[in-house]
Amino acid sequence: MTLWDGSFPFYPNTNACFPFDTTQAVIISVFFSALATFIIILPGIRGRGRFFWFLRGIMGLFIGAVVLSEDWENGWVTVNTSYKFFSCAMVNADIGLHIGLAGVNITLMGNPVNQVNETISYNEHFAWSFDADYDLSYSEGLEKGLPSPILYVAEKFTMQSPCGVHNQYRISGHYASLMLWMAFCTWLLSILLFSMPILLYGGYMLLLTATLMLFSLLFLFTARNTLKCPIQFGPASLKTVYGRSFWLTLATGLLCLLLGLGVIVLNSVQPEKLKLVFNLDGREGKGEAAERWEKSFLPADASTSEQDMLMVPLSELCEVTTTKL
Repeated sequence: MTLWDGSFPFYPNTNACFPFDTTQAVIISVFFSALATFIIILPGIRGRGRFFWFLRGIMGLFIGAVVLSEDWENGWVTVNTSYKFFSCAMVNADIGLHIGLAGVNITLMGNPVNQVNETISYNEHFAWSFDADYDLSYSEGLEKGLPSPILYVAEKFTMQSPCGVHNQYRISGHYASLMLWMAFCTWLLSILLFSMPILLYGGYMLLLTATLMLFSLLFLFTARNTLKCPIQFGPASLKTVYGRSFWLTLATGLLCLLLGLGVIVLNSVQPEKLKLVFNLDGREGKGEAAERWEKSFLPADASTSEQDMLMVPLSELCEVTTTKL
């Protein structure tokens, strides 16, 4: 029997493992490394400013991690369904749907995993970003002979589907991703302004971060509330709910809103308490930048030796005698 495309014909191909998405692992590793760095250098900070400094660091890392999260909408259902097209074999499996900003992940996990002489463990990704072709990914899935539950769910999001949700999710995901990246940039700017310290404009950047995050959720909300076809597996129905990224982004957006307003109000009402939170002393009322700008226009101070020479009393000066020619 000859080989065709690396496998024997008329036999089921070996299930290929879906490549592990390292995005979440990279984000977690980076932010945990930064957290470990904060903890290591924390004992070197003196006084009561240590607690406020640590609190600001934790808040900043939390906001940045939430902005880069990806689990926005998901749903699970356990069904008895056909495994392949043109086959009477039935399997019991968990079907999961994970909707992100750039595409959809469909998971099929058997109960148990080994059924009908196969290992039923699939996780397929279908991208709908502007540089990807969702319908082409769906056609490739048909050619590979993916299980029928995965293809049935993926067909609901194609452009030819009567559900008509492809463009809504694609456009809303694109603009929500754009808003979140802008929020990530304004978050970095707020950290930079707070460290300079320019507290008032740091508060403005926090307000802008909150606005961008809340607007990204508004785009996702409008896409989810469009009319959709039910994803039905016999008596069971696959329904999706907002994922942890949605609720974390909502909570973080409201938190940034409160923090930004708090910084602005304290800066105008009680600036001394605001300086206490940011571990600033009274000399920095105008800010270091303004103080250095003023000092740059003053003449340089005389050195210590010159001052000592000028303060010598006249009586101690050496007498100078002159001789007549």
